[in-house]
Amino acid sequence: MKLLVTGGAGYIGSVVTHQLLTAGHEVEIIDDLSTGHATNLPAAATFHHMRVHDVADILTPTAGFDGVLHFAASIEVAESVRDPEKYWANNIEGSLALLRAIRTAATPRLIFSSTGSMYTGDGTTVFDETAEVRPANPYAATKATVDHLIAGECGATNLGAASLRYFNASGAVLTPEGTHLGERHDPESHLIPILLQAASGERDHFTLYGEDYPTSDGTCVRDYIHVADLASAHLLALQATRPGRHEIYNLGNGNGFTNRQVLDTVREVTGADFPVHTQGRRPGDPAICIASSEKAHHELGWKPQHLDLTTIISDAWEFHQAVRPAPA
Repeated sequence: MKLLVTGGAGYIGSVVTHQLLTAGHEVEIIDDLSTGHATNLPAAATFHHMRVHDVADILTPTAGFDGVLHFAASIEVAESVRDPEKYWANNIEGSLALLRAIRTAATPRLIFSSTGSMYTGDGTTVFDETAEVRPANPYAATKATVDHLIAGECGATNLGAASLRYFNASGAVLTPEGTHLGERHDPESHLIPILLQAASGERDHFTLYGEDYPTSDGTCVRDYIHVADLASAHLLALQATRPGRHEIYNLGNGNGFTNRQVLDTVREVTGADFPVHTQGRRPGDPAICIASSEKAHHELGWKPQHLDLTTIISDAWEFHQAVRPAPA
């Protein structure tokens, strides 16, 4: 298939792009490189340095695209609280521009990078696709809004689409061409890369929030899914889309790990010891946040292959060592 990937220079988008090319698809990428990295771009893909808002210049009725995979979005929760207008403009307005172009071009397939962070619950029950959606921040609200927009578009046209609601994407991959693809945000807000920064001396300590949760060791439990497994679900969903239907799939490991387990595994993998400061619970942090991915298992035939926390962190550490700046 001929496919357009928006945000293909970012973390997950780049891994998916490389998998699409390996599977024999023709790929074009749109990315403004505001948070993505040019080094993530595969030579075999055609790259357009542009905002997703201008996608109609590429996704035209004569371009012949068979599908779109949409990753272009702002993703930092704290930033979305400080600057919600940026998230409305990037995530909602950008997605609206894409949906208009898809309708004009009669593109038949769309895979959307959504999030499991829009769910709410009792803090102990795993989340399936029927869990209550109640976004707690503007970032999650934009993703939920775009899910609704896509559902409406599928109901009005022959578009076949899937929203993939990720939990905690993690790990890294090394492509056959020797390109390391992994997490690097500025500022970093995700647990594993923050711990790796502490292990490498880029942070002088790590802060652990909350030790009195009703879990095995008192710290929060989270679901970490390897980015290679996450990417493979996109290829399966692309093949499974059906005209006029919008499906939602949760993507997670299904087995949560406590923050303390992640901390201990980082120390084991890196061989580094570093100071750990403890503070009380952060407001709004549930005790447990784990995905049920049974729908993806049954309907897509998707099963994660990298379930071990040591493997996830080892891959992330290899990436971190490969890309971090050399000491001055």
